[in-house]
Amino acid sequence: MQPATAETVLGDFGDVTYTHFDVTSRFSERDGKYFVRTDGPEGELAEFEVAYVFGVTPLQQYLVEFSGGRMQTLPLAWDSRPEAEGGGRWFHLYPDDPMPAGDPLHWTGLFQNWNHMCADCHSTNLEKGYDPQTNTFDTTWSELDVSCEACHGQGSRHVEWAEAYERDEDVADFDDLGLVRRLMDQDEGRWVIDIETGNAERFPARTSHAELETCAPCHSRRSAIAPRAPGDKFLDAYRPALLEELLYFPDGQIQDEVYVYGSFLQSKMYGKGVTCNDCHEPHELGVRFEGNSLCGQCHYTEKYDTPEHHHHLQGSVGALCVECHMPTRTYMVVDDRHDHSLRIPRPDLSVKLGTPNACDACHADKGAQWSADAVVEWYGAERPAHYGEALHAGRGGLPGADLLLAQLVVDEEAPGIARATAVVALGDYLTQQLLEVVESGLTDADPLVRTAALHGLEALAPAGRLQRAFPLLEDPVRHVRIEAGRILAGAPWQSFPAAHQATLISAFDEYRAAQLMTAELPSSYLNIGLLETDLRRLAAAEAAYRTAIRLDPHFVQAYLNLADLFREQEREDDAELTLREALALAPENGFVHHALGLLFARRKQLEDATAALGEAWMREPGIARFGYVYGICLNDVGETELALSVLKDAYVRHPTDREILGALASMHADAGLNMEALRYAELLSTLAPGDAGVRQLIERLRPK
Repeated sequence: MQPATAETVLGDFGDVTYTHFDVTSRFSERDGKYFVRTDGPEGELAEFEVAYVFGVTPLQQYLVEFSGGRMQTLPLAWDSRPEAEGGGRWFHLYPDDPMPAGDPLHWTGLFQNWNHMCADCHSTNLEKGYDPQTNTFDTTWSELDVSCEACHGQGSRHVEWAEAYERDEDVADFDDLGLVRRLMDQDEGRWVIDIETGNAERFPARTSHAELETCAPCHSRRSAIAPRAPGDKFLDAYRPALLEELLYFPDGQIQDEVYVYGSFLQSKMYGKGVTCNDCHEPHELGVRFEGNSLCGQCHYTEKYDTPEHHHHLQGSVGALCVECHMPTRTYMVVDDRHDHSLRIPRPDLSVKLGTPNACDACHADKGAQWSADAVVEWYGAERPAHYGEALHAGRGGLPGADLLLAQLVVDEEAPGIARATAVVALGDYLTQQLLEVVESGLTDADPLVRTAALHGLEALAPAGRLQRAFPLLEDPVRHVRIEAGRILAGAPWQSFPAAHQATLISAFDEYRAAQLMTAELPSSYLNIGLLETDLRRLAAAEAAYRTAIRLDPHFVQAYLNLADLFREQEREDDAELTLREALALAPENGFVHHALGLLFARRKQLEDATAALGEAWMREPGIARFGYVYGICLNDVGETELALSVLKDAYVRHPTDREILGALASMHADAGLNMEALRYAELLSTLAPGDAGVRQLIERLRPK
C-alpha cells in the first residue's frame, strides 16, 4: 500500500474509459492527482480522487477516501501483467455481475471497505479505531505498508542490539537478537533425504510452529476473536474456517478465496514439520529455488524428477512438481494462486465426487475418467481412502455418511482440519453411538477438533451439553473457550456453584468481546443477539438486533432474528411488523416469506400461511425445509394431492432429505397408498438405518 503518486500508480489515467454493464468509468490525471469518475453510493456518476494504490502484481487496486474515516477499494483494477500475457488493461473485479449501488459487494459498501477487509494485513501496527456509536473509523498505523515489526514485533530493542554489536560490545543480554519474536528455527534442525524412500526427514522433529503461527493471520480465511500481538498463538486471536462448503471442494482443494493456511494444514508436508520458510524467502517475496529444485530440497530428484515418476516429457510443463501437486485457481480475475495442500492428483475422486484435478489443467478436453485411467496405467489400480469421500457424503446426506464421518473423526492419520470438519457434520446425524465419537473430540490434541466437537454437541438439548462442555471453558486456547461458552449459554448453568458460574460468565464476556473485534459488522451483533437470547436477556438481545439493523438497514437476517425474538415473547404483532419491514426491503427473499407463513400458521390463518409458504418455496427451491413445510401446510388445509405433488418435487430436488421422505411415506400411508408409502419408507431407511420408527412403519406397510 502506497500513496498515489506518479511513481506508484501503474494504471493508465490518460483520460481513458472502461464500461462495465451500464456504467462507463473514466480515469484521468490533473495536477499530479488521479481521479476516477464512476458510480457512487447512490448509483449516480461522480468523480473520486485516488488516495492510495494497493498492490503491484499481477494487479493493482485503488483506494478512495470517504467521510467517517472510511477508505473504499474501487472495483476497477489495473492488470499489471505484460501485454503479451493479457495485461496492460483496466478490468472489473466482478466481470460477470452488474454489482449496482446497494449491493453488499458494491465498491462503496462494507465488504469493499479497506479499514475492515484489508488494512490489518497490509499495514504495520494497525489500529482500526472503529466507533460503533458513530459508525466511523479513526484508523491509525505505525507504517503504511508491511514492515519488519509486523512479524517480529516492536523493534527498538533489536536496534539497541544492532548498535551494541556495531560497537563491539557484549550483546549476551539480548536474547534472540533483541527481537520480540525471532522466527528462525532455534533447534538447528535439518532435513536429511532417505535415498530409499526418496523423502526427507527433519532432525530433530519440529516442535515449534512459531513461523506458521505468525504467517497464518494474513494467509488464512479467518475472523478475529481477540487483539493479536507478535508471539500470540493463532487460535488465541482468530477463528479459522474449516473445510466448509463453498469455501473448499469436498476433498479439501481450494474453491473460494481461502488463501493458504487451511490448505497447508491438510498437507503431509505440514505433518512432517515443513514450515513456510523451508520453501519461501519471506524478505524477498519469492521461493528459495526455481523449478523442481525447490522440491528437490526434500525429495530425491533421481527418483522424482524423472519421466518414470511424472510420465511427462522432461523439461515440459507437465514435468514441474507444482503443476501436478500444487495446481492453481484464479482469483480476482488474473491472480493465479497455488493450492498448498501439496496433494497427489486424484482424478478418480473427480469421477466420484466431481472435484477438480490437476490433470484437467492441461487435458480438460479429455475428462476426468481419461485421467483416472492414465493414473491406473502408470501406478496401478489401488488408491488409498480419502477424507474427501466422507466429507462429500456428509454434505449430501448420502447413505452411510454418518459412519464415514465417524471413521474420519477417529482417524489420527487424517489432517486435523478434515477431522474437525467431520465432527461438525456429525451433528446432523447424532445418535447415542455417534455422540460417543463427538465426545471423543472434546479431548483431542488438536484444538480445531476440540472446538468442532463443541459445535457438534449443539444437536443435544442444552442440559445435555453442560457436563460435557464445561471442562473446555478452561481450555488453554481461546478459540475453544469461547465456543464452549457459546453453546452453554442456553444450558441450566445457574444451578452450578458460584465459582463455576463465574467461569461461565467469563466465557460469555470473552465471546462478546470476540464479536466486537468486528464491531463494524452487523453480523457480529446478530451473534451477540443469539447469545443474549440463550441467556434469556431478551432486552439485550433486542438491542443487539436493532444495532445490526442500524448499521445495515438492508440486513434481512437481523429482521428475521428480531421477529423470532418477538415470537418467543408472544409479541406476534411486533413480529409481523418486523417481517413486513423486511419484506419491503427484500420482497424476493424466500426466508422472509417463510417466516411470515409460519406466523400466519400460528395464528391459524391457514390461507395466508399457505400462500406465504408457497411463495417461499417458489423463491428458494434450494432450501429443502421450505418444500417440506409447504407440503405439510397444504395437507393440513385438505390439499393432499397438491401437497404430495410439492413433496415429490422437493424429493427430486433433495433426494436425501429425511423430513421430505418421512412426509411422503406418512401421507401416502394415510391416503391408503401403501405400496407408494413403502417405497418412500424404504428410501428413508437407507438414510437412517438405525431409526426404529422407520423400521416399524416398513413392517406395517409390507404386504402380509
